Amino acid sequence: MRTIIIMGAGGRDFHVFNTVFRGRDDAQVVAFTAAQIPGIDNRRYPSSLAGPGYETGIPIRPESELEQIVAEHGVDEVVLAYSDLAYETVMHLAARVQAAGADFRLVGPDATMLRSSKPVVAVCATRTGCGKSQTSRYVGRLLLDAGLRVALVRHPMPYGDLEAMRVQRFATLADIDASNPTIEEREEYEEPVRQGMVMYSGVDYAAILRAAEAEADVVIWDGGNNDFSFYRPDVLITVADPLRPGHELAFHPGEVNLRMADIVVINKVDVADLADVAHVVANVESVNPNATIVRAASPVTLDDGPSLVGARVLVIEDGPTITHGGMPFGAGTVAARQAGATTFVDPRPHAVGSIVSTFERFPHIMAVLPAMGYGVDQIEELAKTIDACECDVVVTGTPFDLRRLIDVRHPVRHATYELQPVGEPNLATALEPYVSAWVSPVDGGTTTEVIDLRHAAKENLGGHRRVQRWGAIDLEVLNLPQRGDRHPFTSNAHQILTVVTGHGTLHLDGETRPVHKHDTVLVSAGAVAELVNDGDDELRLWCAVCPAVMSHRRA
Repeated sequence: MRTIIIMGAGGRDFHVFNTVFRGRDDAQVVAFTAAQIPGIDNRRYPSSLAGPGYETGIPIRPESELEQIVAEHGVDEVVLAYSDLAYETVMHLAARVQAAGADFRLVGPDATMLRSSKPVVAVCATRTGCGKSQTSRYVGRLLLDAGLRVALVRHPMPYGDLEAMRVQRFATLADIDASNPTIEEREEYEEPVRQGMVMYSGVDYAAILRAAEAEADVVIWDGGNNDFSFYRPDVLITVADPLRPGHELAFHPGEVNLRMADIVVINKVDVADLADVAHVVANVESVNPNATIVRAASPVTLDDGPSLVGARVLVIEDGPTITHGGMPFGAGTVAARQAGATTFVDPRPHAVGSIVSTFERFPHIMAVLPAMGYGVDQIEELAKTIDACECDVVVTGTPFDLRRLIDVRHPVRHATYELQPVGEPNLATALEPYVSAWVSPVDGGTTTEVIDLRHAAKENLGGHRRVQRWGAIDLEVLNLPQRGDRHPFTSNAHQILTVVTGHGTLHLDGETRPVHKHDTVLVSAGAVAELVNDGDDELRLWCAVCPAVMSHRRA
């Protein structure tokens, strides 16, 4: 049995366990290690989520103890499962792991993406703070306006009781308040709910998907940081930031999102240099020439309040964007400058408690205050830091209005921002063929063209997610390299599976059957199936994915 550590930040790490390692008798995860987010270590992933073989759960330990844990358990493999890391940082982590004697692994999208019975639009990014949330909201409004029911599933932020937040559903602000959320959670949940979307989040993303499918015509995946989607998308939108040109090819796993994208949104073109926009366009075209490139602005609107001209202004910015996102400032600073502010109060001398260590850990931050609030104590420290600053006006550039949570002695003006299309093609026109198909699917949904697997094999360039398309039919490659590797199937499409090498077991709607080389199996739309490699060799299949005839109209 191989012993495993999963390195994470309270997000993808749990999903990797759930989809790749849970229920296996040939692998044991002995620990998660936690980084990036304060206060999420020294907990346990509960046994109710971990399943058989984990009667006491799985410990979550600080990443600083990585080498110690490897030695304690004779660890065979360490899996990296968190996001927005510079490539240099990824390799430093790999060096630590390998020097300790273990293998270092990155688990790819195909092993962890769950299939949905409903269409999925995934919104991902090349870095934290590119504008995923506003892009997700824009897509949601397009779908709502088309008469489609929308469930927006947010990347996990499991900073509380993991068992209690296994599946979270938010349809009202009262639902959000009742969950005792962090500031970061409020930033992501509140505005979509105000705009009429149902939000889902939590820990068990298979259960979350089933709940979302039950009430939605289309599921939107709203990614975190620059992580890739937990759900296999029908269309993948990747947002890039020309304020950080070159980062789209220098951070993990942002480049993965860029290379897989169907549509690339180059955001913030209203404030970026033209040369930097051109730089990002050239980089996109160099690695994904088939993607549709669209441009968008992110104009900032400041609500009413005291004039900022000649005033001493304290700016509070979105925490993730200016901490691990690497931005020195954000939308609040832009809004304040546009409103005439020239004197900015430096909060660093007035920082309280954990806010002090935040500034120490991220020295690139300019004279702005990150809206840290991962727990009650830190929210209180944030409020004390604000009150300690001698300023005339506070400007908040956070995605949700801090005044709903914190009372401070200074007047506050809040900045908001939404995605604004620029030129043609734009995001609405790029999505129009998908939206039209989901509103009024074409009857029949089949093709008379013949799929030649031998021809497709010659076209396979080794690792491309989509090998070829014939009309409405996609041909994909599925690899299960090792004994015990599993792949779930839940889809709104019929799938014809042909085994190329190896053998395994297919669990299909409660029945079990072996599959061998040259076998062909039909997995019908809506069926629940799982394929397991139970041989010593790689199990490799060709999958012809054919849309089913179905309607996504609102009842």
